[in-house]
Amino acid sequence: MEGNWFIYSTEGVVIIVLLFCSALVSGSEVAYFSLSPKQIEACRNSGNLPDHNIALLLRNPKKVLATVLILNNLVNIGIVTLSTYMLINAIGNDTDDAALAFSLLTLGITFLIVFFGEVVPKVYSNQRALQFARFTSTGMLFMSHVVSPLSWALMQMGNLLEKQIKRKGYQASIDEINEALELTTTTETTDEEREILRGIVNFGTISVKQIMRPRMDMSVVDRSLPFCELLKWVNESGYSRLPVANNTIDKIDGILYIKDLLPHLDEADDFQWHTLIRREIFFVPENKKIDQLLKDFQSRRVHMAIVVDEYGGTSGLITLEDIIEEIMGEINDEFDTADLVYKQIDPTTWSFEGKTPFYDFCKVLDIDPSIFQEIKGDGETLAGLMLELFARMPRAGERKRFNNFIFTIVTADKKRIKNVRVTIKNAEAAPKETAGQDQKKGSR
Repeated sequence: MEGNWFIYSTEGVVIIVLLFCSALVSGSEVAYFSLSPKQIEACRNSGNLPDHNIALLLRNPKKVLATVLILNNLVNIGIVTLSTYMLINAIGNDTDDAALAFSLLTLGITFLIVFFGEVVPKVYSNQRALQFARFTSTGMLFMSHVVSPLSWALMQMGNLLEKQIKRKGYQASIDEINEALELTTTTETTDEEREILRGIVNFGTISVKQIMRPRMDMSVVDRSLPFCELLKWVNESGYSRLPVANNTIDKIDGILYIKDLLPHLDEADDFQWHTLIRREIFFVPENKKIDQLLKDFQSRRVHMAIVVDEYGGTSGLITLEDIIEEIMGEINDEFDTADLVYKQIDPTTWSFEGKTPFYDFCKVLDIDPSIFQEIKGDGETLAGLMLELFARMPRAGERKRFNNFIFTIVTADKKRIKNVRVTIKNAEAAPKETAGQDQKKGSR
């Protein structure tokens, strides 16, 4: 009898040790893949052994994951097998209590493995990822070499499965990627970094029409303009490239590069400056996606394109800077100070020019554009949104509410909405107050 109790005690200790190993392996899975890029870089540059081992392991993350999965399953199978063996030895040939005993054993072992072998270590390692990784790094590195043949086979099967999934063409939706972005960004990620990541995610969904400078705001020179008038125009505009039109904006002859004028600044007023026009004009349709346009800009080595509508008329203008701003945010220079399009009046009230692009308006207020989906229509500016909301040309002083937003027409004439005041009634929906209340946007 004493021999049996010794055997049971030894087997019980082994099960506890295996359960502890299961906890270490499960916690390692969370710890290694929760380390931030800064922590990983610090481990690479560190001189102590645990950090060095972490850096070695994370050179091949797939192998680390395969090692964790193999060890976790081996340990859990060992716990189940040993506990079953103990139960069989304990009940012997008594088949009457076997079903109940095995049911209780299954529930008990499942609880122990899930709670002590999974939940507790993963919660702990999530809060102290670096400390946990350092504690297990030596053992994990050793075991990764021991189970290397199995992990290699597992990785090969994983690579094969990954290729099959790619062949089926699975694509995550933009909403799914944005949700993943929110889940994976940590408190160390700044607001600017989050905006850049969102810009990258949404980059392929934005069309040229959404970010272009509309034709009413384009700076276009007529080819009949005298040379002295041209120089004055160039000096006042502050642009490095100007479209040149032949009587009408719908007939763009070419692009004038200001640098081409520099050798001729002393020429007489009758100087034929239009001979300097570059005739290679890049025309793009309104519905072209800006990710494709960026590739076209790179291949053609140009910085500007004229946007045309379905009838071939000039719809607007788009530059390389406009595209980059969709990822990096506003790029301002010394000429942008005069191009003021919105101003924060107080924490819940903003003043916008009617020509403000709709998506820029949503960016300023940090709101989802889909809020206005039911009323937006085809307009691409705040003025266009107001026309849809009022269903007519509103007069100055008129106001209308939509959801938590109150729109007030500040200035307008018979043909154009010039200024709109936006008030957010729900304080929780109001965007954070910026350090500088006057903001601007301009395309160069």
